[in-house]
Amino acid sequence: MLPRLPPLALPPSAGVLAAIALAFVLPGLAGHDPWKTHDAVGISIAYGMAISGDGIVPGVAGTPWLYDPPLYHWLAVAFGKLLQFFMAFHAAARLASGILVLGAFYLIYRAARDWQADAQQREAGSAALLLLLGSLGLMVHTHEALPELAALAALCGALAALPHAARRPVAAGCLFGVALGFAFLAASWIAPLALGLAVIAAHLVCGEWRNRGGLVFSFSFVLVAAIVGSSWPLSLYLRSPELFAQWWALASQPQGGFGGNLRYYLVTAGWFTWPAWPIAAWGLWTLRRRLAEPRLFVPFAALAAAFAGIAFWGPPQDVNLILLLPPLALLAAQGALVLRRGAAGALDWFGVLAFGFFAFLVWLGYFAMLTGLPPRVANNFFKTAPGFALEFKVFPFVVALALILGWFYVMFYSTRSPVRSLARWAAGIVLLWGSFAMLWMPWADHQKSYRSVALQLRSKIPVEAGCIAQRSLGISQAAALDYHGGIRPQPFDAAKPAACRLLIVQGSPKSEFDGPGPDWVKLADVGRPGDKSERYRLYRLSK
Repeated sequence: MLPRLPPLALPPSAGVLAAIALAFVLPGLAGHDPWKTHDAVGISIAYGMAISGDGIVPGVAGTPWLYDPPLYHWLAVAFGKLLQFFMAFHAAARLASGILVLGAFYLIYRAARDWQADAQQREAGSAALLLLLGSLGLMVHTHEALPELAALAALCGALAALPHAARRPVAAGCLFGVALGFAFLAASWIAPLALGLAVIAAHLVCGEWRNRGGLVFSFSFVLVAAIVGSSWPLSLYLRSPELFAQWWALASQPQGGFGGNLRYYLVTAGWFTWPAWPIAAWGLWTLRRRLAEPRLFVPFAALAAAFAGIAFWGPPQDVNLILLLPPLALLAAQGALVLRRGAAGALDWFGVLAFGFFAFLVWLGYFAMLTGLPPRVANNFFKTAPGFALEFKVFPFVVALALILGWFYVMFYSTRSPVRSLARWAAGIVLLWGSFAMLWMPWADHQKSYRSVALQLRSKIPVEAGCIAQRSLGISQAAALDYHGGIRPQPFDAAKPAACRLLIVQGSPKSEFDGPGPDWVKLADVGRPGDKSERYRLYRLSK
């Protein structure tokens, strides 16, 4: 029989929403080294900026990296320097991700609440926040050094400014333009452009925006967005026209074929944006006669244009779908308010059973690593992470236990509400990720970190070795070697093999067919524990 506790009133209060958001964001930001791919690259860029003081040209291991504008990395550098005496640089820099995601949650709450004109303002705001938090694809990426998280916060800020466009066109237009400019300075240009075009189209389609104030708003945001967005490209051009040309080529040329990109995004979006997309689809169908309202038309048009843009320009990477989540969450919030009881109940029980089952597996694995029982489960963990021994620590255990108790409270004590299924789903996300971060993070970091590889290679590099060349070294691996070991190899020149007398080769553990030749002596052969796909070999030219 359940103990008597006060019920959890829904929609959740601001304090409850803040607690859920913090419980989701904080676990996993610190406590582990940079992992490939995006996390290692983001940390390397921020670390390079902090060391060199150059905030204009992003670089990985000394090589310009122009795929991502630098706004996120500026914030990461600020956190890294501010907290450098209290924690490792990568952990401090990654706090920028947490602040940005928390900001995105607050701003999408405001956007949905302020756009809801009736008594369901709190329900709409809570639904948008819970749907954004509950998106499966955001669960891991929230805790990485990812530029798209800055764009996520900026796009949520842009959407939060729109409900005020009719009453305060100049102020709202300037804020909207600043947010679009920041989104452009953080990641891809596709999503902010799609949202800007959707708003312009809304002033033609939506009757309540078809007035003089709409023209003032449009002019304001276009002007401000152009000024803010052009600041870094202009600085890059003044620094180096050649690097500007490289950035422009990377930003403007499609990567991958349209058909392949489209298939990838359709398949990936099916799980990445779950459960927001089916709820948004239901909302669009139910409210189809009201599609000319700005609160429906703008997110729908922005979502469609952004999806078409990433499918055409690519590249096929799941992080690009992060920028589709803000308009999708707004649409899904409208759908949640009109969701039928049977559909809400199905989502509710699916979440309860799925997250309960996976949380049980996390705890089972934790006890297996800690005690060796059951032996078959424990052996599976130790086989993939040779040499790993889990130590019992009170704080992670208590936090993981508190997450379970909180999840049970939300499951069994929440009142009836249109957002109850969303609150339970979000609580399940918090439970699953928090349990993993608290209980399994040491095991995951043992096998995913490149720290041991970098330090072993560093110890074998002779003093005054001069330059080091590399062959087949991946970008995230280069980033990790630079961050952990200060190793910055340059590309191997087959025409001048003796230009650098040391060579690092990334290859397969099973063979050494990638060796440089008989004139090279192997100094080191290292890899991550349990890694069956990567090996790092250091050679020295003997002649």
